[in-house]
Amino acid sequence: MLDVPRARWVVGSSVVEVFPDGRILVNDEQELTVDRGGRVYDPSHEPVALLEPDGRLVGPGDKLLGNVGVLHASREQEANAWLSVMPTGEVVRYGDNGERATLGVWIGCNQSYSAHQTCTLISHLLAQKLISAQQAMQYLPGYGMGPGGYMPGMGMPFR
Repeated sequence: MLDVPRARWVVGSSVVEVFPDGRILVNDEQELTVDRGGRVYDPSHEPVALLEPDGRLVGPGDKLLGNVGVLHASREQEANAWLSVMPTGEVVRYGDNGERATLGVWIGCNQSYSAHQTCTLISHLLAQKLISAQQAMQYLPGYGMGPGGYMPGMGMPFR
């Protein structure tokens, strides 16, 4: 059983918000829903993933999507974690050569181990999309983090 906390993950110009009713918003648009049973759905209520009690994350058609623990997540068929949500809330991504990169910070995940695991699950499911969105913004004229770039509140599209 997962706890679904009221939590927020700020990564670059994106904000992921989790509500106790399971709604997961990215930049104010619903992206997913998670329930206490570890089931994750898209906004059309189509299944995305199921977190098994042993930590395996399974998608539709029993496709293995990786493993998710309290602090670490690994991709399918990989033995090592690609992502961790530290007890401080910092999200760390591990590169192929062991280099570490920070992917923002969660606030509100440290209420219990099962709440922290929910945040690790959400990070595992959304991190690659958020990374891709951040990289795409770096190449758009007038966007990015430099002068004349992204302004908070602009509501940059996520999809």
